[in-house]
Amino acid sequence: MTESELITDERTFADLGVADDLVTALEGEGIVSPFPIQTMTLPTALDGRDITGKAKTGSGKTLAFGIPMLERVGAPKARRPQGLVLVPTRELAVQVTEALKPLLAARNQTAVAVYGGAPMKPQITALERGASIAIATPGRLIDLMERKALDPSDIVIVTIDEADQMADMGFMPQVRAIMSQLPDKRQTFLYSATLDMQVQELVTRFMDDPEQFEVESPTETVDTMEHRFLKVHHMDKAKVLAQIAGHNDRVLAFTRTKIGADRLARDLRALDVGCAPIHGDLPQRKREQSLRRFAEGDIGVLVATNVAARGLHIEGVDVVVHYDPPDDPKTYLHRSGRTARAGEEGLVVTLVEWDQVNEVLGIQRRAKLNVPIVKMFSNDERLEDLGSWEPPPEEAPFKEKALRRRRRGGF
Repeated sequence: MTESELITDERTFADLGVADDLVTALEGEGIVSPFPIQTMTLPTALDGRDITGKAKTGSGKTLAFGIPMLERVGAPKARRPQGLVLVPTRELAVQVTEALKPLLAARNQTAVAVYGGAPMKPQITALERGASIAIATPGRLIDLMERKALDPSDIVIVTIDEADQMADMGFMPQVRAIMSQLPDKRQTFLYSATLDMQVQELVTRFMDDPEQFEVESPTETVDTMEHRFLKVHHMDKAKVLAQIAGHNDRVLAFTRTKIGADRLARDLRALDVGCAPIHGDLPQRKREQSLRRFAEGDIGVLVATNVAARGLHIEGVDVVVHYDPPDDPKTYLHRSGRTARAGEEGLVVTLVEWDQVNEVLGIQRRAKLNVPIVKMFSNDERLEDLGSWEPPPEEAPFKEKALRRRRRGGF
């Protein structure tokens, strides 16, 4: 079943079957109109069916699976949650937990986030106090189950979030081990921005005749997202980013490596740009501190590796900068999805060095982005407002006929 994101659906959460107390809690957060993935899936999910859902990053998947979970689970129980959400990164675990807090409060229910890279004892203590839902990364969840700190016997509903990321990060053996220990009688959701053959095994082995939903749109990227590709010199690259940051409040810059993230953060500080890095080698405390400073506006640039590409949900990111171009269009999609979330506008800028042009053209072709790569230096006035500046259409790299051939295969 598919539906265009361009369709305006006037149904309310109440029309979709959401309980009055949860509707009131949503209204208290300023959430009054469902997004397409919520409109499509909530009636079926609330009816108890298994679901696979595909929708772009930032399109409302958390509430699409969170609302039905709250309807199924009850009061918190010590070490015996009734709902489980599996996520690939610690940042996503924290942010899903935060997103569900207002709804949980309306029901006197609780959620506990458990993830690696942080002390285990506080998480065990939180589970002992009781949780309705556990939101967990696979490795830490297995550790807790082996220590008898979490008993999965009461789980009646489970969500695998960002399923393809689970596969990409090598979590499939752990996910299989966890799913095999859950009660046979349960409801299962599988949500992701992309659903491909890598996750088919999960659907086949662990889901019961799932209803499949997909939010379609003409492009793989969000329609409110503008794309700019700038050809830059290596020695001028950090200065170009500094200029972009100087004219935008929040810039999220992606590098390919942890060392590269640390180096870029040092270069930006030398240019008097407030910034902080976030990557897998940093302690969880440092990562959370960097996220908090960025979200609160203390710093204007967050420098991240791909580990954060799907784990971050920060309101109001003005610009995503691919400081190092991604390896593939899927990574481009998920990095870029940190801006233009939930209907907001956003800008995505890719910095392309001279020897990276062919590589980036390949990503553009596969991602259906026919955007010129324009040479630009750090003293260029166009950097002051890249969103309003339009690249010359006559310099588009591909002919429409070539793109139509690619669209049949997608990526």
